[in-house]
Formats: sequence, C-alpha cells, structure tokens
Amino acid sequence: MFSPSAIIHLDNLSYNYHLIKDQLNNIPIMAVVKANAYGHGVIEISKALRDVGVKFFAVFTFNEAIELRNAGITEDILVFCRPTKQMLEIAYEKNITLNLCDPDDIRLFSKAKHSPKFHLKVDTGMTRLGISFDEAYGIIEIIKNQKLNCYGIYSHYATADEGDLHYAEHQLNQFNTLLDYSKKINLTFEFIHFSNSGTVINMPHSSFNLVRVGMLLYGSFPSDEVPRELPIRPVMEFRGPVVSLRKVKAGTKVSYGGVWEAKEDTVIGVVQTGFADGFPREWYLNGFISFKGSKYSIAGRVCMDQFMIDFGGADIQVGDEVLIFGQNNLDKILVDDIAKDIGSTSYVLLTGIKGRTERKYVN
Repeated sequence: MFSPSAIIHLDNLSYNYHLIKDQLNNIPIMAVVKANAYGHGVIEISKALRDVGVKFFAVFTFNEAIELRNAGITEDILVFCRPTKQMLEIAYEKNITLNLCDPDDIRLFSKAKHSPKFHLKVDTGMTRLGISFDEAYGIIEIIKNQKLNCYGIYSHYATADEGDLHYAEHQLNQFNTLLDYSKKINLTFEFIHFSNSGTVINMPHSSFNLVRVGMLLYGSFPSDEVPRELPIRPVMEFRGPVVSLRKVKAGTKVSYGGVWEAKEDTVIGVVQTGFADGFPREWYLNGFISFKGSKYSIAGRVCMDQFMIDFGGADIQVGDEVLIFGQNNLDKILVDDIAKDIGSTSYVLLTGIKGRTERKYVN
C-alpha cells in the first residue's frame, strides 16, 4: 500500500539527548513532548527518552499528560496550559504537575480538597500565559504564607533564539530579581527553569537547575539565527512513495495552474504525498527531493494528496521512496533549510506531519 512515511530514528534522539546534556554540563533536561512530540509520536518518543534517563516531561494540554500516564510514563509531567477546577483532583491522583499562571489560579489551588503540585509561571516579557512581573511579588508572598504546593518557578523567553539577545537578557534580569525576592522572604523552589532550545546555544548562563528542551532533541535548530555548531542529527526522515512515472515532451505543463512546464523531454514522477500529509506546499517554488544521493526538482504546485517531480534520466521505479526531508545513508535535506526558504519554521513543518503518514520507529 502506498503512503507517506515518517521514519523516526530513536538512535538519533538518544544521541541528541546525550549531546545536549553534555552541552549543559549534566543539568537535568525537561523534555518537551507537546503536540505529539513535535510530530514524532509522543508515546514512543517519551518512552525512548525515559529509557536514556529523562525524568521530566512537559506537555501543553492536560489530556496529553493523561495520555502519557496511561502509557506507563511515571516520571514528572508538567502541564503548560492554564489549570481548571476539573483538573485538580485528577492531577493530584495521577501526580501531574500543573501550571499556576494567572492570579485567579491561586483560589483554585488554595481551595482544592487535594492540591496537586504546581509550578509558578511568571511573564517576564512574552505577554502570554504567566503572572505579570508586577503582580508576581504578591503571588509569591501568598504562596509563602499559605504554604501552597509550589515546586517550581519558571518563565519563557520571547527572543532567545534570535541574534539580538538584549530583550532576552532583560527578561532574565527580571526573573533573577524575583528569585532574589523569593530568597529574601525564605521561599525556595525545588525547580527553577527558564532556558529552552535557543538558550542552550545562545545563553548557557541562564540554565538554573532544569532546562526545557524541545526542538534540539528532535534534531532541528529553533531558528536560523542561532549558531549551528552543535552537531545534532535529524530524528525524523519524511519520505513519500513514487506511484507513477511517465515520459513527457518539452513544453508539457504540470499540476494546477500550469505554472510549471518541462524545459526538455523528461520523466515526471507522481509522489503520493500532499499537503494534507504535511508536505510544505510553498516548497514547490524552489523545492526538491533527494533520491540515491541526487536532488530532483518539484514540478508544479503541490496537491492535497500528491506532488510531481522532474526526474529527468534518473534510475527510478514505481514503488521507490524519495526523501522529502531528514537524513538517511545517501540523502539529506534539512527541515531547517526548507523552513527558511519558504518563510516558515521547523516547528510548523514537523508538527504538520499528519494525514495518512505512517510513523515507523527504528534504532
């Protein structure tokens, strides 16, 4: 049966984890596995990371945390979304750590019959979820006075993966100010985390005692502005099957709009993968695939279920698979490079792998 496939190289995941851990001088890593582990498959990825020593995981939704618990992940799980009353008792029973990120959340935790653990999220400049910097002092005092079950404090950078780090340093200074105040009133946090994939590379001095890592684990860089010196390896190899080959004459138009036409007699191949499966549609303009170490241009606009390739004189047959992005023994196309070309991000491309794509896990 023809379908696109995402080959997930768990050995590369393990390699990246140990590489990043060495980069951090063995500071514990909180593996961010939200959004189906960035498109890689949350259960398999989490189990593989657990097996190499990861003791902390982070997801966005409460249902994602329940899914991990039901799959046998017993390690610490932090949920990034705003908590609701319905979550509290279940979180307590299943030992799931929640996120106090709004002043009104205090009432939830203080009135709960059994309050689960939580981390205090402070907004130092992202202007998203998080207690505002000015309100954080009062919230910290309430946590101290009411002896709430607060195990950690954290924030999130807005620009740590960019070339100019002035704003990120401003955020770090605000965070440190709050930590100093907490010490002053004798409130201690078991876990302090601010760093992410961008700061692993750009701001190692902001690591504290726990580091949230997502994109780097999966073998991609958080932006095209960070140095690419860390030799991470792509974990996902996204491939599509060739289902048809035909010879066409010079001048033959291909795909919607007829915007592409053959410059010479050639062979057009149909790959059964489309934007419904996660293929980045805009990539057709300058895009290509790789097969047996050679690159071949995309011919025309990408369709919902298929796209076409100008194979020229390639030695290819129906049933062969082409590399869309990732890496194998002969072929390499970095998702970071595609994202840069089409003005997108690797986050969008990796989490977009869906539809009929079959994930296969290899070591």
